[in-house]
Amino acid sequence: MSMRLLSSLAVLALSAGAASADYTLTILHTNDFHARFEPISKYDSGCSAEDNTAGDCFGGSARLVTAVNAARARSNNSILVDGGDQFQGTLFYTYYKGKLAAEMMNKLGYTAMTVGNHEFDDGPEVLRGFTEAVDFPILMSNADLTGEALLKDVIRKSVVIEQGGEKIGLIGLTPQNTDELASPGAGVVFTDPVQAVQGEVDKLTGMGVNKIIVLSHSGFGVDQQVAAETTGVDVIVGGHTNTLLGDMEGAVGPYPTMVGDTAIVSAYAYGKFLGELNVTFDDAGLVTAAVGAPLIMDGAVAEDAGTKARIAEAAVPLDEIRNKVVAETSAAIEGDRSVCRAEECAMGNLIADAMLERVKGQGVQIAFQNSGGVRASIDAGPVTMGEVLTVLPFQNTLSTFEVTGQVMLDALENGVSQHEEGSGRFPQVAGMTFVFDLSQPVGSRISDVMVGGAPIDPAATYGVVSNNFVRNGGDGYAMFREATNVYDFGPDVADVLAEHMADVGPVSPTVEGRITRR
Repeated sequence: MSMRLLSSLAVLALSAGAASADYTLTILHTNDFHARFEPISKYDSGCSAEDNTAGDCFGGSARLVTAVNAARARSNNSILVDGGDQFQGTLFYTYYKGKLAAEMMNKLGYTAMTVGNHEFDDGPEVLRGFTEAVDFPILMSNADLTGEALLKDVIRKSVVIEQGGEKIGLIGLTPQNTDELASPGAGVVFTDPVQAVQGEVDKLTGMGVNKIIVLSHSGFGVDQQVAAETTGVDVIVGGHTNTLLGDMEGAVGPYPTMVGDTAIVSAYAYGKFLGELNVTFDDAGLVTAAVGAPLIMDGAVAEDAGTKARIAEAAVPLDEIRNKVVAETSAAIEGDRSVCRAEECAMGNLIADAMLERVKGQGVQIAFQNSGGVRASIDAGPVTMGEVLTVLPFQNTLSTFEVTGQVMLDALENGVSQHEEGSGRFPQVAGMTFVFDLSQPVGSRISDVMVGGAPIDPAATYGVVSNNFVRNGGDGYAMFREATNVYDFGPDVADVLAEHMADVGPVSPTVEGRITRR
């Protein structure tokens, strides 16, 4: 055998050995942070400095910095990604919009993020500013941006990164109904998630990329559908439904949840957990191992001093607003999304009562609040304006209008149409009671609707108070767009709630049978 042939065989053997080497990547991830730069309580709302010192708080950017640095030290090959909804949720967003989020994400060194629906809350202009302020790509595959000049050149469907000597494809995904959930403007057209992801996968694999991660802000149900109905997706980092996966209390499935060969992960919300998934790929790009857990950001995680000082500095302009005690409650008020998006809840009743009380002199009979606008619980004792604004952060205004009883029936059907998905369209009401039955098909689930103690009359006209988001068709309430005698420019619903709580005195809202599930 010639030396040249021996040499060629040696090269082949070496290349074969190299090609069969496993590739391991640590995927650190967050989702649905919602401007919780400061630590949160067990109710996902504000946590006092005293409680934080006592170790009773969770999350906050200062803990995330410590945890991310520690996780990076444990791995020689890691990325940090976000599943969307950095925007909205506290006074920090109200005051700074996306600027503080960009600063903190840059400090943490994110690799990429997907667009969440709340990134559109203040229209394309604020999102454009955010894209210009961050040091990493922002992704969204399932939208046509050609009609929106502010975004078409700054948001990409996918990106290829070089990481640890390998190419990795990252694809973004956002809710297909974002136009109902936020304010993207008419120039953004959202498309089917499965088709969008498969299209990007095909493009990436055609470029020789065989390790593909989807950053998805479409919810755990859609994530499972995308995993089942596409080929070539290795990992989906989820968001939108605040899903906790793992073996801890409150988890809805294992971490990761495997659908075929695709590993799905999600880390609840509000910075309470940092997801840490260790994935091993073979040479063909197939996942051969995927293990990890969401790491809880509790009092045992030290706060990075520099970050804590920066957040305290950023909070100074907010303190006067949020530290003002505006009311008192004699018991904790339940406002958790897992309750309010499924059934009558105490916070929903309180908000609806406050709205109805505010306009009772205008002939309004029904108050109607989408549960997606109810963002936190409140603990017992003094209530600050900051707590109220954490419950109702969206700066929605009180909206009054008139519709027929039939339109109200249609609205209620919409409200329970996505109950199984935990949709924010589920209604909380005052001045009205109703029954719903999930064993019936969508569109035929509502019965026994009473207004003011009398059966609703489909032909009669009713005065309604809601918020401007719902009145303008948000959360699927398109039937309200054709309402008459409309006024969308009332006071901020948060101010209405604060003033109602102050007027009532110590409040103790209860669940009283306004909504019954059959």
